[in-house]
Amino acid sequence: MDRDITICEVGPRDGLQNARTIMATADKHRWIGALAAAGLPEIEVGSFVRPDLVPQLADTAEVVGQALTIPGIVVVALVPNAKGAERAIAAGAHKLTVPVSASRAHSLSNVRMEPLQAVEQVRRIIELAHTAPHRPTVEVGISTAFGCSIQGHVSEDRVVEMAAELVEAGADELLIADTVGYGNPAQTRRLLGKVVTVIGTTPVIAHFHDTRGLGLANVAASLDVGIRRFDASVGGLGGCPFAPGATGNIDAEDCVFMLESMGFETGIDLIALAALRERLKAWLPGERYSGHVA
Repeated sequence: MDRDITICEVGPRDGLQNARTIMATADKHRWIGALAAAGLPEIEVGSFVRPDLVPQLADTAEVVGQALTIPGIVVVALVPNAKGAERAIAAGAHKLTVPVSASRAHSLSNVRMEPLQAVEQVRRIIELAHTAPHRPTVEVGISTAFGCSIQGHVSEDRVVEMAAELVEAGADELLIADTVGYGNPAQTRRLLGKVVTVIGTTPVIAHFHDTRGLGLANVAASLDVGIRRFDASVGGLGGCPFAPGATGNIDAEDCVFMLESMGFETGIDLIALAALRERLKAWLPGERYSGHVA
């Protein structure tokens, strides 16, 4: 289907990394299959992190392998370092997402590296990906771009500088993330406008959390500066275990409803998403589910 907007479902990774329940691998397969059937074009299915740190994602290689059998979707995996990238490439992931934090405090907490070290790690990952036989896309995400619950203020100028550095390093796509949900629409319009101006034609994805209830308002503000790609999760699942206070992602059902009601085409079946949400409650009991439309 033709799409004006591309939404990447991040629940199977971002939604699970903070979950209290370790979800069965078979249920993850069902979840991803249902997302694909509902029309999600991209799905972040897991993360190649140390299983002792995030045991919920220990089966990511198997999950990637199963997702690759589903036609028509882009299989995305997060990689925190070069070792993780090697594992993701070996598993056959179509796209690698690499986090680099604009906040020094969050970078040390999340990937145990200074921001400059993390940028150098990105260069190594890009080299690995671009020389691999199937050449996966590398999406580099600037985390805590709108503020940090550990450090506080994050310089917009530094975020824009990092965006330029990462594109120069060879990033295929750039993701700007409000990891802890501190952004507001005016800030979103200003910061993303600066980023788009600096990096030119490199695709930009926006990733918002709804900590202060402004996630969808920030999506709408992003549209004003030409952003047409967003992350979301069914039921608003998610949150960063290394960023205190961060709540879930923007709710995919609400996001699809808002965009479609504004006249955009997402290619996503809203009724199917609402039905999947109910199945998720059985697979992941006791989690916080947000959203209104469902």
